[in-house]
Amino acid sequence: MATRINIKTSEGDILIQLYDETPQHRDNFLRLAQEGFYDGTLFHRVIKDFMIQGGDPDSKNAPQGKRLGTGGTDYTLPAEFVYPQYYHKRGALSAARLGDEMNPDKRSSGCQFYIVWGKTYSEGELRQLERQLAMQHEQDVFNTLARQHHDEIMELRRNRNRTGLQALQERLIDETKAKVKEKGGMKFTSEQVADYTQMGGTPFLDNQYTVFGEVVSGLDIVEKIQAVPTSADDRPKDDVVMLGMEIIV
Repeated sequence: MATRINIKTSEGDILIQLYDETPQHRDNFLRLAQEGFYDGTLFHRVIKDFMIQGGDPDSKNAPQGKRLGTGGTDYTLPAEFVYPQYYHKRGALSAARLGDEMNPDKRSSGCQFYIVWGKTYSEGELRQLERQLAMQHEQDVFNTLARQHHDEIMELRRNRNRTGLQALQERLIDETKAKVKEKGGMKFTSEQVADYTQMGGTPFLDNQYTVFGEVVSGLDIVEKIQAVPTSADDRPKDDVVMLGMEIIV
């Protein structure tokens, strides 16, 4: 049976279900919840029509004005993309992470997470996003291959071997196209299109952040939280607190 966790907040309860297909994220979140790690933390970053983010341990009893969002555990988690099965529809539970420049492998924060609210999209907007995501995915694959050949690239550069560099680049481009073709590109499924046009979400985050669960009840509480007044740093002006987490197995 899927693991469910009831997040008790100062605005009401949010019941989430963790996915078995993302076992490292599931087990980590479950362990932290059982240990009381999240008790007293805040939803410290809230952006209307986008998402609500929490899990920073530094947010416990944090005075107004304190900069939040950089706290965490002493570890990160490997990305567990189960795409397109799980995606950023409204109510998706996803792991926060550092940006690509500092975190090219898209490893997840050990504790910070967000719940998607988002907005609805037209089918035309989704088609445009598909093209953008396809280009981004192709660049990600190429960058990964380039990192795997880092030593070879540096040796060719040291020797000023432009011919060798050009040949390697062409080979990596061919490998990139083959890998992208093997995965079938970045076309939205009919289920995604239905959810993003009717319910809403943040499709531009797909395949970039690990989705490891979803809200099964309490979306009205998520809606309420995403609409609260915030300061310039996106922190709610009145704290939204996670009072505790109840494990329901």
